[in-house]
Amino acid sequence: MSQRTEIAALGEFGLIRHLTDRLEIKNKSTVVGVGDDAAVLNYENKEVLVTTDLLLEGIHFDLTYVPMKHLGYKSAVVNFSDIYAMNGRPKQITVSIGISKRFSVEDLDDFYAGLKLACDVYGVDIAGGDTSASLTGLCISITCIGEGEKGKVVLRSGAKDTDLICVSGDLGAAFMGLQLLEREKKIYKGEKDFEPDFSGKEYLLERQLKPEARKDIIDELQKAHIVPSSMIDISDGLSSELLHISKESNVGCRIFEDRIPVDYQTAMMAEQFNMNLITAALNGGEDYELLFTVPLSDYDKVSEMKGVKIIGHITKPELGCYLEGRDGGEIELKAQGWNSLNE
Repeated sequence: MSQRTEIAALGEFGLIRHLTDRLEIKNKSTVVGVGDDAAVLNYENKEVLVTTDLLLEGIHFDLTYVPMKHLGYKSAVVNFSDIYAMNGRPKQITVSIGISKRFSVEDLDDFYAGLKLACDVYGVDIAGGDTSASLTGLCISITCIGEGEKGKVVLRSGAKDTDLICVSGDLGAAFMGLQLLEREKKIYKGEKDFEPDFSGKEYLLERQLKPEARKDIIDELQKAHIVPSSMIDISDGLSSELLHISKESNVGCRIFEDRIPVDYQTAMMAEQFNMNLITAALNGGEDYELLFTVPLSDYDKVSEMKGVKIIGHITKPELGCYLEGRDGGEIELKAQGWNSLNE
């Protein structure tokens, strides 16, 4: 039987020391990290970017099928993705968690192992945080601080008529991974010796349980000397994110069904679930790909970028936001991505 150490055995401050005593500072901008009343950061001549994310058990994640280490990794990465979506670089996070008595010190060790792994992969420092008791399950709040070059931070509000609409990677896989996990959970509830069937679907599971932020795309844009006119990460679904850009930039858009990138496993899973594949790609969310616009003059550069696809163009606001189907018909885009407040 695996060891279980009650959190009460360490106390709040003992737990914080236990979880953070082996952290190493990676960034010059982290002057003082964990261990004082506040972190001390020095960004010199950079723009400072700050984002925060709240994750609640039963709303944003289900511990029936989400391992604690994966949860730690994902909790960090979704914040890094927001900083990359501003054309910035994440540098520090603060981590606050609310925990109930059903969690042990070993559970939190696993969670922090995932956090630390993500921070090692992306070169980010854990600079502080807090712990508290919770009566409603596990609560996670992460704030990420990043830096951007002056004049090169990208907002949602800069898209212009005729700009190209580009997306990284492929869409809908994380949503299909979630459907697969939920299906197996329902079967598991009715069986004692249950073995979930995930063979051949590893990519979908990884996209849901261990997503990656697209630092590589930011690197490629920098190498190509491209500063997008607008950018956003795809957390709530392509359709919702396009509408955010359109609203903030006061523009319309046209995207084309046959240009939306979809992985083979995603297509096969949609067929198994009898779901419309493009609906899943438009509305699924949690892909954490980058959606961005560039001027038409950057067409040659962006066409040569590995892992990026041009899926449409920006139009005048009065033309609205539409998907053009393979048959030439048009469907108005609607914000149908996941919304926790509607649950």
